[in-house]
Amino acid sequence: MRNKKLARRDFLKCAGLAAPLILGNASVLAMDNTPVPNHSNLVKPNRLRPGDVVGIVAPGSAPDNPEDFGRYIHAIGKRGFKPRLAPNVRKRLGYLSGDDQARASDLMGMFADPEVKAIICARGGYGSARLLGMLDYQVIKQNPKIFVGFSDITALHCAIQTHSQLVTFHGPTLNTAITEQGPEFSIQSLLKTVTQQTPPGGICDADARNAVSVLRGGTATGPLVGGNLSVLGTMLGTPYQPSFKGTIFFFEDVDEEPYRFDALLTQLLNAGLLQQVAGVAVGTNKDCIDPAAATSTEYRQTVADVLKDRLLPLGVPIVAGLPFGHVPNNATLPMGLEATLDGQNGDLIITESAVS
Repeated sequence: MRNKKLARRDFLKCAGLAAPLILGNASVLAMDNTPVPNHSNLVKPNRLRPGDVVGIVAPGSAPDNPEDFGRYIHAIGKRGFKPRLAPNVRKRLGYLSGDDQARASDLMGMFADPEVKAIICARGGYGSARLLGMLDYQVIKQNPKIFVGFSDITALHCAIQTHSQLVTFHGPTLNTAITEQGPEFSIQSLLKTVTQQTPPGGICDADARNAVSVLRGGTATGPLVGGNLSVLGTMLGTPYQPSFKGTIFFFEDVDEEPYRFDALLTQLLNAGLLQQVAGVAVGTNKDCIDPAAATSTEYRQTVADVLKDRLLPLGVPIVAGLPFGHVPNNATLPMGLEATLDGQNGDLIITESAVS
């Protein structure tokens, strides 16, 4: 997903790299004025049942090939649901899937349509954040739907979580679930989470657990907040910035060099946000390497080095390499819902039903 760099590559290019941080600095911690999340205010969507209508939207970029929509329709129908394309979903405007008004109208139309029970994004790319000031969050709260996507869709998750208190789902977009090799893990994780009124449980299977690395042990419980790290950085200081207080903070990214992770995590530290989390769940960061590391004779840091340097001083449980991100094994995470980070066995456990 190289084209994501047009939006995110230059963001925070120099942010925070030279600024020292004292983790206990009260003046820094006071910068977060967002309210403590109230779990009792959460709105859960109804579970998805066979025959339900599933809306397809493209709030950011469009699929590379317009013919992919036919494959998405077929795939959703094959799973026993009724696909419905948003009216403007085939439009194009540069790297966007149509103009902002059309994309916002499609999204609001799906939430307002009583026949639509779930909304899944065709892809991420770039552009979702441009819609945040155009959405009616009261309508979204009054018409709770299953809303699924990741990567650039992180912006919408943050805004809906903050202003509608709706549980949304950090999970596969249609372009990743249909085109990646071996997506059954992602599909089954999604279906288990949105069709069953029982806790989904741990996100790791036996194979995934082999790739997990526990950076700091222990267990922690809190609401899930996070998403794509680069996009989360763009939410800071906006009305759509979620609260980090007492949360399980999860993040992933793709095609970013180690210094970028350093910059973004340092930005969150300098904002006094990471100091407030109960635990940190790191996904699978695809192709996040230093391209000069193989040929350079000077010391180079890896992403793993950066994670230890920036996160270990927090003193909370930290588990890395979990199965979510820009990879075939992309588990569905219900955002805002309470979960337990298991730093003993290396897993992230969803302990309550995500749907009603």
